[in-house]
Amino acid sequence: MGWIIAIIVGGVAGWLASMVMNRDASMGIFWNIVVGIIGSILGNLIAGPLLGIAGSIQEFSLTGFLIAIVGAIVLLGIVNLVQRGRVR
Repeated sequence: MGWIIAIIVGGVAGWLASMVMNRDASMGIFWNIVVGIIGSILGNLIAGPLLGIAGSIQEFSLTGFLIAIVGAIVLLGIVNLVQRGRVR
């Protein structure tokens, strides 16, 4: 059951992050899920040691959801920097 929650929460977090970063038109639902799940892992790596906050994407909590969104935004920011460096 945890994987189903991770996919749903990851998809919503990735979608919200892509809306914030203006990348919604270039991403499909698969990439929204991937960005949300990887963003959650990245967010937990950042928030855990620095802020002492831990959230899990496998069981729904507001803290975990917010960490997933912030991590996905950071991930998309890194992707934007890498893509901008290659294209121009």
